Amino acid sequence: MRLDKFLKVSRLIKRRTLAKEVADQGRIKINGNPSKAASKVAVGDELVIQFGQKLVTAEVLSLQETVKKEEAANMYKIVKEEKVNA
Repeated sequence: MRLDKFLKVSRLIKRRTLAKEVADQGRIKINGNPSKAASKVAVGDELVIQFGQKLVTAEVLSLQETVKKEEAANMYKIVKEEKVNA
């Protein structure tokens, strides 16, 4: 599954266009490697996403094309959140 689609379906990022912009700015890493919106995401991958002054590390638990809002959080697990001093 594409990175931008996973972020939207899992609701880590609300809109796919925003997910694409964030990825193309180099603010997302998959398993430590910088990634673009079209990068493939697999179960077990570790995503590090920079939201402004915050770094969020999430582990991919499942991949689904569509998911209900209540079940979206089951697609990933937040490993850690940390503040970044800029």
